[in-house]
Amino acid sequence: MKDVAPRSAVQGQIIEAFSFRHATKVFDPEAKIPEGEFATILEAGRLSPSSFGMEPWQILVIQSPEKRELLRPFSWGANGAFNGTAGQLGTASHFVVFLAHTGATMSHESEYPMTHAREVKQFPEEALEGFNAAYTKFQKEDFRLDSDREITNWSARQAYIALGNMMTAAAFMAIDSCPIEGFDAAQASAVLETHFGIDPKLCKPAVMAAFGYRAGPPMFAKTRRSLDDTVSWF
Repeated sequence: MKDVAPRSAVQGQIIEAFSFRHATKVFDPEAKIPEGEFATILEAGRLSPSSFGMEPWQILVIQSPEKRELLRPFSWGANGAFNGTAGQLGTASHFVVFLAHTGATMSHESEYPMTHAREVKQFPEEALEGFNAAYTKFQKEDFRLDSDREITNWSARQAYIALGNMMTAAAFMAIDSCPIEGFDAAQASAVLETHFGIDPKLCKPAVMAAFGYRAGPPMFAKTRRSLDDTVSWF
């Protein structure tokens, strides 16, 4: 019974953090996230789970105003076009782009999965053959990830896990965030290749996110479907 109160307190903190978080459209441009706190947000992303533990993502933190402006013309979800502001690109303390690994590295036929299993996951040599067999079956038979696009989309789904954990970690520290899919993916990929040195054969932009402190209260109250409409028990 001694654990009841602390657990109840943690449960309250969890709900409070999720209630606090909203898709922040405009941040206070003068309010900067302390370096140590953003390092914790990044660490939440790094420690996130992924399918087969493959970590098929890269994270770009774009702090240069000049670099951010390169994204503005095609990032309608972050450029403030809908509210007449500088948007998240112009006001966020930190702006992030998640890249999804493509089939060039994540296919079961590429060298990366085995190298990752050996060097990062530190599997013993005798376990690698079984790991490779399971990974191959997963791609070829279970989820049928046959094309580069399908593998890239699978990688992007893993990146969203990291993004969700980063936004939740931020909310626990009363730091605001906004996930952003409002951008032209092809134009983003071209700009990332030309100005950031990202090889589109290896990585594609999956989602953007902004972090900082809200300039004002949320424009709308948080609304969600009821739990009964969302969850089915069997």
